[in-house]
Amino acid sequence: MTIRAVTLARILLVVPLMVVACGKESKEPPECDVDASYQPGIVPANFVAGIDNPLLPLVPGTTFTYAGAGETVVVEVTSNTRVVMGVTCVEVRDTVRVGTVVIEDTLDWYAQDVDGNVWYFGEYTKEYEDGVVVSTAGSWLAGVGGAQPGIVMLAAPQIADVYRQEYLACAAEDAAEVVALGESVSVPYGAFTGCLRTRDYSPIDLMTNEYKWYCPTVGFVAEVDIWTGNREELVSVTTTP
Repeated sequence: MTIRAVTLARILLVVPLMVVACGKESKEPPECDVDASYQPGIVPANFVAGIDNPLLPLVPGTTFTYAGAGETVVVEVTSNTRVVMGVTCVEVRDTVRVGTVVIEDTLDWYAQDVDGNVWYFGEYTKEYEDGVVVSTAGSWLAGVGGAQPGIVMLAAPQIADVYRQEYLACAAEDAAEVVALGESVSVPYGAFTGCLRTRDYSPIDLMTNEYKWYCPTVGFVAEVDIWTGNREELVSVTTTP
């Protein structure tokens, strides 16, 4: 599993990043194909309890609050767990508000392998309008309907690493590439050094194209939408026993 996990994390994804037509960038996604070769081969015994990767620590009782583009995002690392594909995952709740109105509420499930890679095993997301759930699009669970887990944080990221973060063909295909190491980032919560920058994108939704920064001991601190320039930043971190 150790060698397999590292090999998987290093596989370059052959996915179109954009289509050029008449000399202009097109944001229309290419036709979706099923990648039957993507089979991570999860072995539950090769996962550990808890998540302490320094670039994405997820400690139960920790709440991260982000703000940007008129929205407030509250990410709560709960004490709940869920077993997915035989792996006990940490449950994280992600709530998006505009003012006091909830527009999205998501449960995510993560686990860390023995090498320190943090895996993403699924999500259940609800979008709201006027207090009513109008969509659960984007929800998926590893091992169900052909869905496979992906890696959201490598144990030892290197520039040019490219990796799947999730995989449900034609529905959930987010991926990331490492574009910089050792960066400095300032956000309302504080100033950080030694940070990782990734570019997150989706081959089935070319409007998903953003830079994200992860800093030691804190984790995710900021993102910028490459198309719009909208920025979301960490404003507070609180912990409860």
